[in-house]
Amino acid sequence: MSKKNAWWYEKHLSEMSRSEWEQICDHCGKCCLHKLEDETDNTVYYTDIACYLVNKDSCYCGDYENRRTLVPECVQLSVDNLDQINWMPPSCSYRLLKQGQALPSWHHLITGDKESIHRCGESIKARYVSETEVEEDEFEEHVVEWPLN
Repeated sequence: MSKKNAWWYEKHLSEMSRSEWEQICDHCGKCCLHKLEDETDNTVYYTDIACYLVNKDSCYCGDYENRRTLVPECVQLSVDNLDQINWMPPSCSYRLLKQGQALPSWHHLITGDKESIHRCGESIKARYVSETEVEEDEFEEHVVEWPLN
């Protein structure tokens, strides 16, 4: 799809309706993975441990509307806080558009298929464990690099 025919390239993130904003999400689930931050140098490390609300098949939040009540530390991404959230993965569609880059070829707005992200291995599907299965003192044992690739 050419850039000139796609509404997501015609509009700035701040101009998008709520519905359009939500469509930008590629549903990779990477933002739902627990991260660890090194307090000495502020380096952020991803784990393969996901929030208990993540649906194992779709990588969508299992209770999106109530997630902030159920998981108070869940970050609600917006155009206003996108720059402050330094741990968003490089493949994040919001981040890419904010930087003036194209959506990835596997993005559902490009392919017309919400499963394409899973088929090409860009989501957390089948690559994570639920936080209910791991003790907090074991989180460091679950640090992984693949979400940043």
